[in-house]
Amino acid sequence: MAAGGSSPSIVEYFGGEDGYRCGYCKNETGNLSHGMWAHSMTVQDYQDLIDRGWRRSGKYIYKPIMNQTCCPQYTIRCQALCFQTSKSHKKVLKKMLKFISKGDVSKVASEEEPMDSHTEDVVACDFAYKSESHVSQSELTPLRVDHTEGVENEDKDTGETKEEVNVQKVELGSLPTCADKDTPVPGEPSRSAKIVHAPPKPGKGADLSKPPCRKAKDIRKERKLQKLLQNQMCTFEGSPLEAGNEVFLLQNSKSKTNQPKTIEDFVFVSLPDDAPHKLEVRVVRSSPPSSQFKATFQESYQVYKRYQMVIHKDPPDKPTINQFTRFLCDSPLEAENAPNGPECGYGSFHQQYWLDGKIIAVGVIDILPYCVSSVYLYYDPDYSFLSLGVYSALREIAFTRQLHEKAPDLCFYYMGFYIHSCPKMRYKGQYRPSDLLCPETYVWTPIEQCLPLLEHSKYCRFNQDVKAVDEGRVKELGRVRVLHKRTVMPYSVYKKRRKGPSDEASVQQYASLVGQTCSERMLLFRS
Repeated sequence: MAAGGSSPSIVEYFGGEDGYRCGYCKNETGNLSHGMWAHSMTVQDYQDLIDRGWRRSGKYIYKPIMNQTCCPQYTIRCQALCFQTSKSHKKVLKKMLKFISKGDVSKVASEEEPMDSHTEDVVACDFAYKSESHVSQSELTPLRVDHTEGVENEDKDTGETKEEVNVQKVELGSLPTCADKDTPVPGEPSRSAKIVHAPPKPGKGADLSKPPCRKAKDIRKERKLQKLLQNQMCTFEGSPLEAGNEVFLLQNSKSKTNQPKTIEDFVFVSLPDDAPHKLEVRVVRSSPPSSQFKATFQESYQVYKRYQMVIHKDPPDKPTINQFTRFLCDSPLEAENAPNGPECGYGSFHQQYWLDGKIIAVGVIDILPYCVSSVYLYYDPDYSFLSLGVYSALREIAFTRQLHEKAPDLCFYYMGFYIHSCPKMRYKGQYRPSDLLCPETYVWTPIEQCLPLLEHSKYCRFNQDVKAVDEGRVKELGRVRVLHKRTVMPYSVYKKRRKGPSDEASVQQYASLVGQTCSERMLLFRS
């Protein structure tokens, strides 16, 4: 998808930040990252950045220094179209369905369920406070493009129309899934595990004069097959069925009854008219804020405040409206619409979960050209028993599959970072099939190939081709685009005009981290 319909991305690069407290291992200075402030950003630029290991918190965009930070954070994506629900995922989906349709409540947390909050980068909200830019807007507005010294003419960017996103009730039909049904799921016992039975005690055991006991499941299957055979008799005009036909019908019956259920089979089922609860998912644009977002802002904020205080033990004065806005509402992403894109458009959104007329959870997401990127989740602690972290992740995967129908390129679900060195953060690896991003060559590698490597070393290069390099690396530093004194120019021109000490090392570092493509599209602000 081209980014030509929106204004160019404008960023300030801060370089490597000083070490700060790690939210995973609690090391006071062990978490290291590169950072930049994004005054504006196209969805294509951000898509390319997260495919190079970047991540946003509000308008602050950061990239962990993987070989130095205490807990390396690997970008993880789930192949949404091929997603297979695990046993623990099905438990969560069934629990929600049972609660909505029958009102049944099970407040005992299952030990098999992964950590409830699925996209929490617990230190992310601190970034926005220490790195916010104070550059005036007039300095950031490019007035002209410098044509001197052989600079090529730049295309004029046209303003985009920003349409308000309608409140949607997500409705899905059947969607394609992958054929591989035998991929092992984390947390599930191996199907090949042998069950060892103790020998029966004397005086007890099967009565050899009677036929062996049979499982009720096997009896039901046989009855079903007999019924199927009876129904098929008319097609054979009364002639006896041959053994081959009988086997065919048995296989055909199994293929239909043993089809694994998709997310949609659990989520989008017809409910009885007298169902005690009603759950509705609404997608509202958060930046720029739509009228629906503004109308529900206070209610959404109150859910966030309670969540932070109860789940994360924040003092009452910490989750302020200002902090909430800067962390989860402000976004550098420009709203974009494309003919072959989703109806809601691209950009930043809040996916609100309404239960019986009130918000109980909000998933903060970015809709990008190739993915739905999950930013954060918060929910009403009173509904923790519904495992809303897991449930919302599954709904976001289903949402990705829905968007794919209109936008064919959009087929991945990004869950943020996978931290193998922190055991409680490994739950993201249970959403299969998924891939991890190689921190050196930026190629995607199936997580099954990465896990053995991470068991030996917390920092790994996943690409096993020793000759492979970063294909997006900077080849011409002079072509990096710079915004200086309200004028856009290549770095080669800026370098000659700059007064004072050289900043080439900083620009080189920035370009190597964002890659050649983004460095030639985005504008690097220089004062």
